[in-house]
Amino acid sequence: MKKAESFWESFGYAREGLKHCIRSERNFRIHMVMGVIAFTLGVVLQLTRAELAILLLLIGLVLIAEMLNTALENLVDLCTEDYHPLAKVVKDVAAGAVLLLCIVAVLIGIIIFVPHIFDLLIQHGLLVF
Repeated sequence: MKKAESFWESFGYAREGLKHCIRSERNFRIHMVMGVIAFTLGVVLQLTRAELAILLLLIGLVLIAEMLNTALENLVDLCTEDYHPLAKVVKDVAAGAVLLLCIVAVLIGIIIFVPHIFDLLIQHGLLVF
């Protein structure tokens, strides 16, 4: 693979990497859809700008983690076709990092969304204390 000769050519390579993940990585597509749903819900619930910014940051981090996981898995596959315990560790740890980030993102999402959902339910008389 040749080095990018221009600033714009490097963007082309990055675009190709993103397209690859969208086309071939099921988990990446799932994370994208969940991110769109979460952000849309945030807009509907009228989250603050800070809350929306945190939400976008988390969505971006999860997608980036999934892309890095894909890159590591492909790199391991390039290095060896044979089973190797260290190759398994690399793949498992990378996948575990994505899982951990997703758990943290969900917990932060709960912290952000639950008060807004309760407020909405109270406003419509669907929740009474």
